[in-house]
Amino acid sequence: MIFFITFLRFLAACLITNSHYTGIYPTDIIANGGLLGDVIFFAVSGYCLYKARDNFFKWYGKRIVRVYPPVIIMTAIYLLLGAYTYEEHSFFWWLIYPTYYHFVASIILLYIPFYVIMKIDALKKRIPWFMLAVGVGYLLVYTFAYDKSYYHIDTVREPMIRFLFFESMLLGAWFRQKDDFFRLIKRGGGYYALEIIGTILLFALYFASKLLFSRKEAWAELQIVNQLILFGLLFAVFVLFSHLDGALERMPKWIKAIVSYMSKITLEIYVVQYALITYIRPLFGFPLNWIVLTASIIVSASILHYLIELCTYLINRTISAVKNRRMKAK
Repeated sequence: MIFFITFLRFLAACLITNSHYTGIYPTDIIANGGLLGDVIFFAVSGYCLYKARDNFFKWYGKRIVRVYPPVIIMTAIYLLLGAYTYEEHSFFWWLIYPTYYHFVASIILLYIPFYVIMKIDALKKRIPWFMLAVGVGYLLVYTFAYDKSYYHIDTVREPMIRFLFFESMLLGAWFRQKDDFFRLIKRGGGYYALEIIGTILLFALYFASKLLFSRKEAWAELQIVNQLILFGLLFAVFVLFSHLDGALERMPKWIKAIVSYMSKITLEIYVVQYALITYIRPLFGFPLNWIVLTASIIVSASILHYLIELCTYLINRTISAVKNRRMKAK
């Protein structure tokens, strides 16, 4: 794996988890950055899935097998413990679709059009045109069918957000397509300094716009500007970190090991955290609550990841043993 992608997946997990820490910090304004983490995740997915070699059912099956085991196992555990209840939703809702996790509901649907574009070379060569088409569709829905009376454009459980997520996946694929230009061309230190400053400024502008639109009702009509800034910020983040790939590769081994491991268990981190946050939040004051909660999330995610790997190993071993017995019988 190209290391800047590993680092971005780790960064996304940190941002998303941090955004759920309301009531943990002395002020909830620190508990932010979740949507930025989401779009980074979707862009990283697009980057990693650029080469769609298998037929659709095999390709999609691999995605299902990666996404659903952590969701099903953790949801089942939380249902048994009473953290989730069937009084709120049905069995199908919890375990199949859409599930408690908005990421799952979105990615499972968006995989389908993404595969079609990545599989057909004539379409794959025209990724920017598809990004433009998605953007136009987004603007049309926003203009003629979106409730602009209050700020809610960054609500991740609303279908509207999938325009942004799909754009992010396509942007990630486009960066993979242009890898020689963005990652491999050497640039001077002054160039990197400008990129860092530009990314920081876009980051500040994004959160300033979020505060403005959420607190000034009269400005709600223009809330789509917040999403446009976020997409620009995503582009800047990808440009900056792709250019820093070599520097990230040279980080101390122990730091790279931590980043790589955390990147590996990001989905598990995502699915374990909700009930843990609810339970641990009232037990301690800051910063002890942050330390206990973060440690609990990492340990729980690690255990869940180990269980999934163990189950996968046992299933594969059983399948292999059955195949061997059949071959010997012949």
